[in-house]
Amino acid sequence: MKLKIVNVVGARPNFMKMAPLMMEYQRHPDKFEPKLVHTGQHYDDNMSTLFFEQLHLPKPDVYLGIGSGSHSEQTAKVMVEMEKLLSAEPPDLVVVVGDVNSTMAATIVAAKLCIPVAHVEAGLRSFDRAMPEEINRLVTDALSDYCFITSQDADVNLRREGVAPEKIFFVGNVMIDTLLQLKDVSLKSDVSKRLGLGGSYGFVTLHRPSNVDDKQVFAEILAALDTIQKDLMLVFPVHPRTVNRLKQFGFWDGLRGWKNLKLTDPLGYLDSLCLMANAKLVLTDSGGVQEETTVLGVPCLTIRNNTERPVTITEGTNTLVGTSQSKIVGEARKILAGNGKRGRAPKFWDGKAAGRIVECLLKHPPKR
Repeated sequence: MKLKIVNVVGARPNFMKMAPLMMEYQRHPDKFEPKLVHTGQHYDDNMSTLFFEQLHLPKPDVYLGIGSGSHSEQTAKVMVEMEKLLSAEPPDLVVVVGDVNSTMAATIVAAKLCIPVAHVEAGLRSFDRAMPEEINRLVTDALSDYCFITSQDADVNLRREGVAPEKIFFVGNVMIDTLLQLKDVSLKSDVSKRLGLGGSYGFVTLHRPSNVDDKQVFAEILAALDTIQKDLMLVFPVHPRTVNRLKQFGFWDGLRGWKNLKLTDPLGYLDSLCLMANAKLVLTDSGGVQEETTVLGVPCLTIRNNTERPVTITEGTNTLVGTSQSKIVGEARKILAGNGKRGRAPKFWDGKAAGRIVECLLKHPPKR
């Protein structure tokens, strides 16, 4: 009898994490009956449709069309629609990935309907409850029947919170499965030519509310970037939220006047991966980028005061720099002087995490 599994994605990072799992199910057509549900939490061509094409994700079986809104609005809308879906045809298991609102909302609904939940990328903690994602992670892990973890520190976090050891499975990092699968393809991208990049450059991503929604904090970060771009070309694909704040705070016109800065619209996965792989350094506030740069061996400066991915610091190429101009610039100059971190890929970040997850589900099938 096939396991009926509802797999939920909602935002851009979820797609990279779900793609290898959907492929792995297909290797066992007699064992699994997977259904892909896209909540529509993020939706524009570069944030969504293009990702499905580039990651070889199947077209979603269900699209909920939730759209944007406050955290409470998004969570509530996903819960209402997921309850209809899961009640009409209860699956054997709901699989959620990451830490977005859709992840928590789907988990709560499944738990209330007594449907087992598997959380891929469980146990990550920043210990900062001002981050909406931290709340999502805590709630999702507390209600999950399978906690699939990417690193040993996640195991420590979950046990400390009272999660039973038999629910915790160390499988590795599914997002790295996607990276390793598509790295060679991405390196054939002509994105450098399209952007007119002739030599060394840095790659920038900024979108976190704590960085871009606070005018003073954002100004400090931009001052750091301004200093760095005088020594190194910076490529900055600008998230829609970030564009709005740049214009709202009156920073946009000044930024466009910088001589050594390439501003672009959000890029597809393959273009982003290509630019990261060939960058001199990466400056980011993204969780996933910290992991990707670690595997690519590219020095990464994380513009945050904490991270839920400490293994990228202890074993990888990541350095936490906060939001101080002097700290960001100082660490960037170390890298430009040839003193960047040379880390290594953590255990099980080897492209086989999805296989371990599927193997675990076959060995320990969900019980209802």
